[in-house]
Amino acid sequence: MSETSGAAHHGRRQRLREIVGLLREGVTRVEDLAVAVEVSESTVRRDLAALEAEGHIDRTYGGARPSGPYRETRLGERMRLEVAAKARIGAAAAAWVEEGSTIFVDAGSTCSQLVEHLRDRRDLTVITRGLEIGLMLADSPVRVLVVGGEVSPSSHGLAGALTLFTLERFAVDLAFLGCDAVHPTRGVGEPTLEEAATKEVAARHAGRTVVLAHAAKLAVEAVPAWAQLQPGWTLVTDEAQAARLDPFRHEGVQVVSVPA
Repeated sequence: MSETSGAAHHGRRQRLREIVGLLREGVTRVEDLAVAVEVSESTVRRDLAALEAEGHIDRTYGGARPSGPYRETRLGERMRLEVAAKARIGAAAAAWVEEGSTIFVDAGSTCSQLVEHLRDRRDLTVITRGLEIGLMLADSPVRVLVVGGEVSPSSHGLAGALTLFTLERFAVDLAFLGCDAVHPTRGVGEPTLEEAATKEVAARHAGRTVVLAHAAKLAVEAVPAWAQLQPGWTLVTDEAQAARLDPFRHEGVQVVSVPA
């Protein structure tokens, strides 16, 4: 193999690894994958065919999904993906936070974008299970309460019996939930039952519940644990296609779309 062809081969294998990582993050559509790895859609389709032949993925209509057990993407990786979409979602969600409120903010990269718009609030209490969320607000005027629990090595979120015990004792005006997936009938998807239960408890004690999910999260169904998506909740997403949003509306979920 020549030096040039060897470099090309290495570059392609690197791109294939990136595609598998994106699929695990929830970026499943061909057009989104092409933008993320900066190649044409036809090249992505060839890459997906190769990955399917190797048993790494399963092809779906318009895209693909990873094969095998679900693997949660680490927070550092997520912070670099879909940044513009998450920023729009965070800005839209922050508009509902009124002075004097007490809110719950979930762990995760999209919730981190929400918190960027709350740093200067002087009459606000934030209860969070996200270690990064707490640190982001530590030097701000916001009053921050970090619930206890076991730390997830992937999301740096806290979950477990101590988390539930703490959240049961609070009432909040708004609960902002992140997710690994969201589905109109299955609900809000998480890597563990403990994290799904945490979302249900936070929502049960909230006056209003808002789910923050970029468009790729609407296509992931391989997540192992689900919290029920309740009528009256709000979904904020950058997805714009009515065909993907109408099933949520049919289930009684208010949908707020903030496309590019």
